[in-house]
Amino acid sequence: FNFRSDFIWELRKFYKDNGFYEIETPVLCNAASGALAKPFTTHHNALDITVYLRIAPEIYLKEAIIGGYEKIFEVARVFRNEGMDPGHLQDFTMVEHYCAYWDYKDNMEFTEKMLSTIIKKLKGTTKVDILDREGKKVTVDFNPPWDKVSFKDLILKDCGIDIDKYPDAEILKKEIKRKKINIEDIESLGRGNLIDALYKEVSRHKLINPTFLLHHPTDLSPLARKNDQNPSITDRFQLIINGWEILNAYSELIDPIDQKERLDKQADDKEKGDEEAMSKDDDYVKAMEYGMPPISGWGMGIERIVALLTQQSNLRDVVLFPLMRPENSEDNEE
Repeated sequence: FNFRSDFIWELRKFYKDNGFYEIETPVLCNAASGALAKPFTTHHNALDITVYLRIAPEIYLKEAIIGGYEKIFEVARVFRNEGMDPGHLQDFTMVEHYCAYWDYKDNMEFTEKMLSTIIKKLKGTTKVDILDREGKKVTVDFNPPWDKVSFKDLILKDCGIDIDKYPDAEILKKEIKRKKINIEDIESLGRGNLIDALYKEVSRHKLINPTFLLHHPTDLSPLARKNDQNPSITDRFQLIINGWEILNAYSELIDPIDQKERLDKQADDKEKGDEEAMSKDDDYVKAMEYGMPPISGWGMGIERIVALLTQQSNLRDVVLFPLMRPENSEDNEE
């Protein structure tokens, strides 16, 4: 817990030294946007409206960029009403930053510089022992540059499926079943979340050293900018270490027409039963219509990087007061 405090302190200092301002955004939101996740829903009595606990601060931070800020970040508590396992929490701390006139390549360089600097300051070296999936110690080196691999190439290598050849979700489902790859709730998933589930099943656990996973499919990235050479993929990356998605970043989509079309597609997937599809956010689209500079955004889970660097196999072990079922749960069961 001391390391966690020191890490967040150094993170804030690194942002300040690089010209970023810290701002705060709402926890209660009219739309659950900013990520593909199932939200917590509650009721606002005074306004008599349904509201959502934020699943990410992303939309508000980008609206602040539209409003005139150029380099901003937030250390934000976020909430996702999803399954509990050693690598996932329902409420956790995320840091997000956005910079006008950066692209995803600028953000990759910034990420390497940020984490290698902070880790070396706190650990005295960029070579750190972590626990692998079997609980054994392995050494990973955070000294840049880090490995890079595309989403398409990784899945093709690990299971032989070329996702570019399956533009329709139903056809892709048939190919996954033909390969005898088991994906939970496969029938309810849209193409984007289906591809993500496939990657998590066949590839993610194999990535141990710091690796940038690049160029996610467009239908998996409703807020990311399309690639100029190939509009079916986005200018996006995730940092994967030890099979954990430590952070996610991309060149932001700034075209309001394209954004509306993608959010409409997400809303359609939600109607068909995909609970993690993103909700529509008309206010955000309207804000984009006023004019949005080129942006690259970035988000990292604090618990995951802290657990990794302190050799903890369960994220609950780096949270002082994790939510658990009460010992006397009779009232809950009723």
